[in-house]
Amino acid sequence: MIEVEDLTKGFGSTMAVKGITFTVADGEIYGLLGPNGSGKSTTMKILAGILQPTSGRVVVGGIDVDKNPIEVRRITGYVPETPVLYESLTPVEFFNFVGSVRGIPREELQERVETLVRAFGIESYLGEMIGSLSFGTRQKVSLIAAMLHDPRVLILDEAMNGLDPKSARILRELLLQFRDEGKSIVFSTHVLALAETICDRVGVIYNGEIIAEGTVEQLKEFAHEESLEDVFLKLTESQDEVAGIVQVLKETL
Repeated sequence: MIEVEDLTKGFGSTMAVKGITFTVADGEIYGLLGPNGSGKSTTMKILAGILQPTSGRVVVGGIDVDKNPIEVRRITGYVPETPVLYESLTPVEFFNFVGSVRGIPREELQERVETLVRAFGIESYLGEMIGSLSFGTRQKVSLIAAMLHDPRVLILDEAMNGLDPKSARILRELLLQFRDEGKSIVFSTHVLALAETICDRVGVIYNGEIIAEGTVEQLKEFAHEESLEDVFLKLTESQDEVAGIVQVLKETL
């Protein structure tokens, strides 16, 4: 389980996160949705033990992130918005490195690497330097590395970025499987149709604050809209702006 209570994070005079509160149960996929600059990635980094909060309480799997971020990182799998990898290593070397850091037994590591590599279709890239790989392939390497140790909690920040449709579908099915195994998953995405299909609950974050939360159906009812995309645009005050831009384009082009 993930518990976030009155979380704030400031960078100098700028408050990126302003007192947000939410929980993610075991066996739940929670979608954190918001426009660029809303505080999503900052929140995800705090949950993963990468950033230290300014104030508030964050507990991941029963562990206080502020007091023991290393232990939090041990039980979580984290995929950042932009893959952060060792570019001078090959994927195989990187997976072996991750396995040694995570303390995964060699036979178990080999089996999990083979299974995930085959699932995401990167067999032909295993001997290439990571720095030479495409963004999409690097994203697959990042995803595989995050799942190797069978984490109790998955924190995925725009993890679908760069994935081809087949790989995106495989990731979707994996997340549903992990949820059924009782894992807690926090998932941010700009693909709102995807969030609508896999998220048990959704929190909409805007200007560092969660402005709405609930199931997709509850948010639709709250906003009097028929799709999550329309709910999102309405709650983030973008609906009229988008309509105006579209009208200008129609008149101009």
